[in-house]
Amino acid sequence: MKRILIRITFLLFCIPLMSQWKPAGKNIKTAWAENINPNEVLGEYPRPIMERAQWKNLNGLWDYAIRPYGDMHPTKYDGKILVPFAVESSLSGVMKEVGDENELWYRTSFTVPEDWSGKNTLLHFGAVDWRTDIWVNDVKVGSHSGGYTPFSFDITPFLNKGPQNLIIRVWDPTDDGPQPRGKQVNNPEGIWYTPVTGIWQTVWLEPVHTKRIAKIRTTPDLDHSAVRILATIDEAVHGDIIEVNVLEGTSIVANAKASVGEPIDISLKNPKLWSPESPFLYDIQVKLISAGKTTDQVKSYFAMRKISMKRDDLGVMRMQLNNKDYFQFGPLDQGWWPDGLYTAPTDEALKYDIIKTKEFGFNMIRKHVKVEPARWYMHCDRLGMLVWQDMPSGDRSNGWQNKKYFDGSELKRSGESERIYRKEWKEIMDYLYSYPSIVVWVPFNEAWGQFKTVEITEWTKNYDPNRLVNSASGGNHFQTGDILDLHNYPQPDLYLYDANRVTVLGEYGGIGLPLEGHLWKTDNNWGYVKFKNSKEVTEEYVKYAMMLKKMVKAGFSAAVYTQTTDVEGEVNGFMTYDRKVDKMNISKVKKVNQEVISALQN
Repeated sequence: MKRILIRITFLLFCIPLMSQWKPAGKNIKTAWAENINPNEVLGEYPRPIMERAQWKNLNGLWDYAIRPYGDMHPTKYDGKILVPFAVESSLSGVMKEVGDENELWYRTSFTVPEDWSGKNTLLHFGAVDWRTDIWVNDVKVGSHSGGYTPFSFDITPFLNKGPQNLIIRVWDPTDDGPQPRGKQVNNPEGIWYTPVTGIWQTVWLEPVHTKRIAKIRTTPDLDHSAVRILATIDEAVHGDIIEVNVLEGTSIVANAKASVGEPIDISLKNPKLWSPESPFLYDIQVKLISAGKTTDQVKSYFAMRKISMKRDDLGVMRMQLNNKDYFQFGPLDQGWWPDGLYTAPTDEALKYDIIKTKEFGFNMIRKHVKVEPARWYMHCDRLGMLVWQDMPSGDRSNGWQNKKYFDGSELKRSGESERIYRKEWKEIMDYLYSYPSIVVWVPFNEAWGQFKTVEITEWTKNYDPNRLVNSASGGNHFQTGDILDLHNYPQPDLYLYDANRVTVLGEYGGIGLPLEGHLWKTDNNWGYVKFKNSKEVTEEYVKYAMMLKKMVKAGFSAAVYTQTTDVEGEVNGFMTYDRKVDKMNISKVKKVNQEVISALQN
């Protein structure tokens, strides 16, 4: 009887919410979109690289308003929006464009759990595109600019008794501004997609002590069987200590302590290595100890893996994983969804693309001019997937020169544009530093906003010397960084070679197959080449892969096929945009992919 009453109460609470929300528009949708409950949206812990026991999800139905730029706080709102889906997306329930002449306003209320009493409350945003202002109980608590990284505010001084009021204002110029935006444009067509404005990752609360762990940075040292852990502490005083336990399963295999501010170097006996074939992760417990008492503790993890390069017996510079030559092969992954745009409808959906990529026999993903939520990188870590991480492109192109080796042209950016790029690239690297799956940083792609290439490349390499830097994927090329990256469509081609850097094929393929009933657009669908059925597409893919296989011995050390899924008007994915159809024969693709990957060993 008690269970029945609980269920009835739950339904009575949820039915009004369901009646206020439904996906907008008639575009294709994924299967996951059909089961979204607006009262329970993306409810998984949003920061798995540094996890605390308590938190509260604020995702759900909020009020929204679109108003002219510079207007005062709205006195009336336009309706409901499902956070964290961008206002232009179907799953937001709104599906309206904003533009740089308008601002997007949000309003909601929340309560702070009673058992958080005595602690500070942090308000976290996974990502908001692009410039954000936040008010709590009519007091402005802060601002943030940047569309791809998490940020937070300690809102404790602004809290009242009872419900708390939260108002957010967002402005996003899309391609009318110089900020990083990836493939978003105001007039999407071809390889360019719908704008994404506002909140697009989880909003959440977290109780913390004033003295707390703010950040953890882990760096494996495979050659010395050790890992370095550096914890950043807020409000630390002399005498505070950080203690770290390293676990293999449930067993503690190493322990170390250090004064706050000092790195902790931990040696591991016979460490288990991480690779796509064996993605072993060590768990860690990090404690902050002050005056003999634990004042904060978090859970995290790391992997023992090394990415490097070395000349092989034939004199070819090769990528190495864990000190062994290792061919990296994977798809160009845009990370877009027909229903959520930048935001996967569920965590299961977010994980699905990685699982499918492994099913196709790949060991790597190039995350193309987009940054994902933290859980995507966690899934790559746990499933075993190498990641090349692009910087989202911005500003404008300066003319693509993919075959000009030494002196490709560069864009002269404004001072504001440079400042924005440098700030956001550093924040992205800081955000993602401790995820072991990431092995390559890619500052520029095909002359899209490319500027001061040598300087940016050297800064990136110095800021993180433990990963490779692919300075200009596809050009414009300069003799800098670790990688010479070629793009060629549709078939692979080794048209340039660098004896002192790793040479890779950063994009090729793009074999198109439009499938009726699974298309974003009814006309003007686009691929580099197009075929009529799965058999033809698979045969063409296998033909290109066999060509690539011959080029591995000749000098390629990695390759990226375009692409994981169809996206809007592009129909060149392994899967349809709604993820409902595999467009190629999986077993045949996997077989030839494994042949390409193993070509170095044969």
